[in-house]
Amino acid sequence: MSEIVDTGCVRIIRPAPHIVRIELDNPPMNALARKLRAQLRDALAAVRTDAEVRCLILTGTGRAFCAGDDLKEAMEQGQDFADLCDLFNAVEDFPSPVIAAVNGWCVGGGLELALCCDIRIASEEARFTAAGVNVGLMASTYRLPRIIGLGRAKAMLLTGSPHDAQTAERCGLVTAVVPAADLGTAALTLAKTIASRAPLSERAVKRAANLAFDVSRDEADAGAIAGFAELERSDDHREALEAFSNRGTPVFWGR
Repeated sequence: MSEIVDTGCVRIIRPAPHIVRIELDNPPMNALARKLRAQLRDALAAVRTDAEVRCLILTGTGRAFCAGDDLKEAMEQGQDFADLCDLFNAVEDFPSPVIAAVNGWCVGGGLELALCCDIRIASEEARFTAAGVNVGLMASTYRLPRIIGLGRAKAMLLTGSPHDAQTAERCGLVTAVVPAADLGTAALTLAKTIASRAPLSERAVKRAANLAFDVSRDEADAGAIAGFAELERSDDHREALEAFSNRGTPVFWGR
């Protein structure tokens, strides 16, 4: 398979059925320059409309996942944090699960980009830095505490110190650490597992989980009851029941 679309700073690859990998390619550190932001936003929009896509992998090329905002460009043209927030929200709101395969430095806005993904796995060479205080700014104050807890998040946010991949795994920032050479395979294996599950369920679970910290128990129950009733009527659920009865493996179609 491995169909490739290269837009300059962003490479879109289809390594397996129902899976898309988006690679950031803006040497030397994949900074979020305006050109990369625009191309990444366009890539997300294009993939979002493809009903065949069930899982997205986001990764970087070279020695960085993403080094955050392009500070040199920002000095020349001014900063547009609202634009960055729109991009981060587009990643977080992508309907299918998104895996961040963190290959190297993950700094500032790059850390925020990874936090917007549903699952993060890391190369042993990955390094994570909440760099806002290092440059007189702020970032990741909303998502980081939700993912690793307030105390650990404050330690990262207030020191601006780099954390290695093993520390990131211990605090729950990433769910797995693998050798650099194995990162692509590990991400693809995980994506294939996700893509093999019922797509409507995957999307519903993601939506509900994203709201888990913002709604009351009663609101969560109401949402779960409505979602369950809708999924119960789906062809995929009937396929799963039939496969269970026949001791077979269900094949899901997303309907």
